[in-house]
Parts: sequence; C-alpha cells; structure tokens
Amino acid sequence: MSKAIRMHQTGGPEVLAWEELEVPAPGPGQVLLRHTAVGLNYIDTYHRSGLYPVPSLPSGLGMEAAGVVEEVGEGVTDLEAGQRVVYAGGPPGAYAERRTMSAERLVPIPDGIDNQTAAAMMLKGLTVQYLIRQIHPVQAGETILVHAAAGGVGLILCQWARHMGVTVIGTVGTEEKAELARANGCQHPILYTRENFTERVKELTGGQGVPVVYDSVGKATFEGSLDCLRPRGLMVTFGNASGAVPAFEPGILSTKGSLFLTRPTLVHYTATRSDLLAAARELFDVVTGGHVKISVNQTYPLAETARAHRDLEARKTTGSTVLLP
Repeated sequence: MSKAIRMHQTGGPEVLAWEELEVPAPGPGQVLLRHTAVGLNYIDTYHRSGLYPVPSLPSGLGMEAAGVVEEVGEGVTDLEAGQRVVYAGGPPGAYAERRTMSAERLVPIPDGIDNQTAAAMMLKGLTVQYLIRQIHPVQAGETILVHAAAGGVGLILCQWARHMGVTVIGTVGTEEKAELARANGCQHPILYTRENFTERVKELTGGQGVPVVYDSVGKATFEGSLDCLRPRGLMVTFGNASGAVPAFEPGILSTKGSLFLTRPTLVHYTATRSDLLAAARELFDVVTGGHVKISVNQTYPLAETARAHRDLEARKTTGSTVLLP
C-alpha cells in the first residue's frame, strides 16, 4: 500500500484527502516509481475545481514528479531499477508516494540536476520550451510581453528569453514580485495594480506593440493583451488563473490588426517520445548551462497539499513549489 492525495468530488482545497491506495505492479511497457518530489502547478487547481474535468471520480491529482524506478515491466529496455526519472503531463495522479507509469512518458534526469529541481522544472520548463521555441520562436532583438512574470513559468520564460537576447516586459502584482522578475531577466516589470499595462507596453515599444503576448492569466488580461500586440501579432493564451476567457466575436482579431490567436497545451507539443525527449534536452541544457535557474521557493509535505493549493490560489507563492512525499 501507498498513500496519495485523492478527491471524491470537485471543489475547493477541502476536497483533497490523504488516503491509502494500492499501487499495481507494472505491466508491459510500464514502470513502478517511488516519488521523491512532486511539482505543484496551477493546472492542478483546475482539475480540483472541475474547470478542467478529470476522466472520473474519485481521482488523483498532480501532473509532474521526479522519482526512482523501483521495478520495470515487460518490454521496458531503456530504463532500469534505481534510475532517477522525471515526467510532466499524462493522467493526473502525481500526488502520491508511489505510482505505476508508462515508460514512454519518463525522462532520465541528467547528472547535475537534483530531484526537487527536476520536479519543479519539468512541466513549467517544457511549457516555456514550446512557447518560445515552437509556437513563436523568439529572436534576439525582439520585445515580448509575459504575464505573471514572477510565477513558475514566468521566471523560467524571462531567463530563457533573456539568454536568447530578447527584451522582456512582464506584469506582476507586487513590488516584491517586480524585483524577483527583474532579477530573473525581466527588464521591464509592470505593476499592474498601479499601472495600465497596455499603455505601458505601448510606451515601452514606441507605440508599435509587441509581436507576441504569453498570457496565463486569462479573463482579466485578455482584452488588454490584444491591444498590446502589433499588427499580425500572436496572442498565446495558455492559462486561466483569473478565469476562462469569455466567448468573443472573431472579427475583433481583424479590427485590432489581423491578429493570430492560439490556445496550446503541452500534450500536443510532446505527443511523441521523440518530441518529448527533444524538448527536455533543450530544457536540461539551459538549466545545466546555468542560463536558467529553477527557484524552488516553497516546499510542503505532500500530506499538506490542501494548504499548498490555498497559498497558490491566494498568490502567496513565487517561482516553483514542490510537495515532498
């Protein structure tokens, strides 16, 4: 038997329960993992609340973890017992001491990256990889806008983009978060509680706007973000921290400059094992090279996941948060 966070109904953090769970032996193509660190991500709160429905209830939660392979199933040839691995995505269930997983979704952790860092970086880091290397491959000399610049994705994105010679404008909610974003490569943090971010972006770009906006906030920033784009710019909406973007008339994209809009998810950018490994390799390279530092600013016992969810939703956290089994 193992212990895991489970929910029997959707709702607030109070629906999360710490329960015993039987973990099956690995079948063909699977491995049994002992988790050593579990990543906390905003998408977990969407699954918990029901905004993003889980396949069925009761259900586990969590999309990202690092661990040690305890046993391999039939046909698994590229992983072995004792090996450190990490994953991001797949069905929810990472909030657990042990888990049986498909070997196809596991990535070996390179030397030089510890387990907590691996668990904190994978989902957020792979998200940044597809945002700035695939959806809109940023170029040296560009100026971009990223919302929630002091969050887990934001801090990685700011650093990686700055390493590539990009000027980063970022929105934050407090002076402390502005300093954190600035220290991680955001040259122009905008305190959205005091400034109109759309006007400030236009001012910083000489009225031209930016070629791309990376927006994980959603409802509260969507319309203002469109107004930050230059003609034929790209709006990337990849999260709903303030709520889902309401329905709108597509013609607005035309009137605001023949804009492009995409709503991506990580699963479609790491659908094949070759895509997953290629993206992970780029992420590991910028981390081991020292260009991107992963800030694990909070840790919680896995049994206290409800408290971690409350702090995350109250915007009390910065950088990455790790749950410890």
